[in-house]
Amino acid sequence: MMAPFTPATRTTIEARVASFTRLEDTVTSAQPLKRAAVALVLAQAEDAAATGLLLTLRASSLRAHSNQWALPGGRCDPGETPVETALRELDEEIGLRLGADDVIGMLDDYPTRSGYLITPVVMWAEDSRQLVPNPDEVASVHRIALTELLRPQAFDFISIPESERRVIRYSHFGHMIHAPTAALVYQFSELLAGRVTRVAELEQPVFAWK
Repeated sequence: MMAPFTPATRTTIEARVASFTRLEDTVTSAQPLKRAAVALVLAQAEDAAATGLLLTLRASSLRAHSNQWALPGGRCDPGETPVETALRELDEEIGLRLGADDVIGMLDDYPTRSGYLITPVVMWAEDSRQLVPNPDEVASVHRIALTELLRPQAFDFISIPESERRVIRYSHFGHMIHAPTAALVYQFSELLAGRVTRVAELEQPVFAWK
């Protein structure tokens, strides 16, 4: 899929997300999962003519999941919808303020080993030139061209002795990005390719279980 940063690309992606039948919380657990949401933000790539996905590297000072690659997001506050959470966290983490009109839709909920149920919210950022990362949370922001996500070798799957489930990984210029981020980005990349692929059973590496 060629993806110039144009209204036509947004329309194409909106149509694919709209046709996607989303699976909400279907997980049975002894302990209720805490709700969270992340922003899958489509914006200009490094090549301004192309569409990209915004990805962050978390600050080294964070108590949990420091120095890991992530989509902007966090835990839902009481009374918040996943969309509201994703919009708020996007503003707090990288200084990008979007509204309801910028939301394209949502993908499947993903349960994490650390007790969260993450809802990915797909958005379109017409103007993302002036990002202001919060240094307490974000070390850097990266623009991943959608063509990179569609590389045949972009994602791989490995086995680990601690789980019967496959661990998903996304390789980005020498960096290995793991679930939940890799799983959510993988589902989105599959949708871009015209395929519906479920990801709730894809595993995280053991270091991310806490």
